[in-house]
Amino acid sequence: MRWQRLFADLEAQAEAEERLDGAARTAELQRAEMASISHADRLRAARNLTLTLALRDGSRVSGTLQEVADEWLLLQVDGRETVVPCAAVDAIDGLPVRASQGGGVAARLSLGHVLRGLARDRAAVVVRTRGGSHSGRIARVGRDHLDLDALAPEDAYGRVPGRSSSVLFAAVVCVSAAPS
Repeated sequence: MRWQRLFADLEAQAEAEERLDGAARTAELQRAEMASISHADRLRAARNLTLTLALRDGSRVSGTLQEVADEWLLLQVDGRETVVPCAAVDAIDGLPVRASQGGGVAARLSLGHVLRGLARDRAAVVVRTRGGSHSGRIARVGRDHLDLDALAPEDAYGRVPGRSSSVLFAAVVCVSAAPS
């Protein structure tokens, strides 16, 4: 009889260890799965949600997430579209835990692509940097910078003579549509 109790006790211990091993394996798999998820994947799952971004210049911006790429995201902020380079984001409030992989064509577009589109459309923008804000129209976009023509009376080519600033992408905190 004592042996049956001993074997029953050993069996119960083995079952408990198996449950703990299973829980540990499950937890390890969950950690490994989370390690494979990019920030952009989590942002893609947050489309149409309101997020608050803490930006590297110390400011915060809240808006509805419209689009996500590996290098940038697009927010609707107070009725204006705002492009934020991912490198300018320190933290995000309101981001769900879930993720959504595969962003399609937009996910592969660089910040330069987006800025060239704004230049082509001659959109009036406000480019905010760590050092302040610059208003104008994007005249040219290089590999790592943009040239911004100031908003003022324009010549026949839509330029403001002598009033241009060159802004490095690394300094850009966000680019917003200029207020009407």
